[in-house]
Amino acid sequence: MSMLRSDGLLPRMKPLSDKRSTIVSILDIGTSKVCCLIAELTPRDPGEAVLGRTHKIKVLGLGHQKSRGIKSGVIVNLDQAEQAIRHAVESAERNAGMTVDSLITNVSSGRLVSEAFSADISLGGHAVEDRDVSQVLLAGAQHALAPERSVVHSIPIGYSLDGEHGISDPQGMVGDRLGVDMHVVTAENAPLRNLELCINRAHLSVEGMVATPYAAGLATLVDDEMQMGCACIDIGGGTTTLSVFIDGGFVFSDAIAIGGSHVTMDLARGLSTRLDDAEMIKIKYGSALLGSCDDEAMVTIPPIDEADRDAPVQVSRAQLTRIIRPRVEETLKLIRDRLAKSGFADAVGKRLVLTGGASQLNGMTEVARRVLSRNVRLGRPMGIAGMPEMAKGPVFSTAVGLLIYPQIAKIENFSAPSRFSNMLATGTNGPLGRLGNWFRESFLECRLT
Repeated sequence: MSMLRSDGLLPRMKPLSDKRSTIVSILDIGTSKVCCLIAELTPRDPGEAVLGRTHKIKVLGLGHQKSRGIKSGVIVNLDQAEQAIRHAVESAERNAGMTVDSLITNVSSGRLVSEAFSADISLGGHAVEDRDVSQVLLAGAQHALAPERSVVHSIPIGYSLDGEHGISDPQGMVGDRLGVDMHVVTAENAPLRNLELCINRAHLSVEGMVATPYAAGLATLVDDEMQMGCACIDIGGGTTTLSVFIDGGFVFSDAIAIGGSHVTMDLARGLSTRLDDAEMIKIKYGSALLGSCDDEAMVTIPPIDEADRDAPVQVSRAQLTRIIRPRVEETLKLIRDRLAKSGFADAVGKRLVLTGGASQLNGMTEVARRVLSRNVRLGRPMGIAGMPEMAKGPVFSTAVGLLIYPQIAKIENFSAPSRFSNMLATGTNGPLGRLGNWFRESFLECRLT
């Protein structure tokens, strides 16, 4: 059965058991790589559980494959993408000694849109129950529906009861009207359909879809950063995503179709060499920051034509940097502008985490500090056991975030009630405008209408 429903609401994932271990499989589909992880999630003791980490994660199997048929997170060739997915999953299955039927995958394509909404329902004076929470969440999610788009995430940021805001869990409380302030992420249906179709062709079903920026932030941010406010920039092969977390919640996301592969393309063109050679040169010698000896240090560039292999060209590392740096600065400036427009630039303060494969480029964090005027640290996936040493870097942040997501998926759970009476939903005044004002002014004194 397809994940995409006629009502525009993707099915919600079932909550993990808090009494027994669960096997979870994920598929990270990117422009540069396809990665499959199979892991065992074991409930933590109540005293050990932390924000978003109710289970211990132990990786049982890992498989990754160079991406084919995928561009900026979009499936552009079904056959090639299917083969890459098959190889990655089969490798993980061999390592884990088990087979995969369904998995959780990431969503980078579909022009992800991040919006804020509020909704409220009448309680009639009775205590708040599960069905009341489901009903008000559904009201907010439905207000975000648009033609040919689906709701990927509908995350409650805070509840209100009779106009009193700042309530994290209203269940059991008594009042007349229950309200919720929500962050809703939607995506275009066509790219989602093609993503699911490609996975189905590999004889696998999709258990859940998670926005890539959400997953990257879950894997790399520590509790204090999420609580105080922090932005996470995930620089992948074909896309760079931005996520913002405040007061422990995911409140904003954005993405641009520029990533590390564009730096590789710039090098290939500027040096007149093959893409594979340009990628190797970028990884081995590339830097976004000019060094004191880079004018003297020379790099041999393999020519693009096999017939010219006897006459290799040499360029200085400074010349490589002069090709790389403009693209890096362009990417970071675009993200800086998106963060400024989001309304959350002040709320995240000076805290920013850089992750993703392209974040490992030499000098990237230093250039990011200058362009973004913030403290920048390199984010690696945390709190996971069983990962091989080569897979502990930023390139696997999204994959690990997909394993963390099932632990918090229950906050989005709602079911459609049979009737929607006394229901009111309202949108934003501009992109995330009111929610942005809420966080800028106070977490507790929001007056969304």
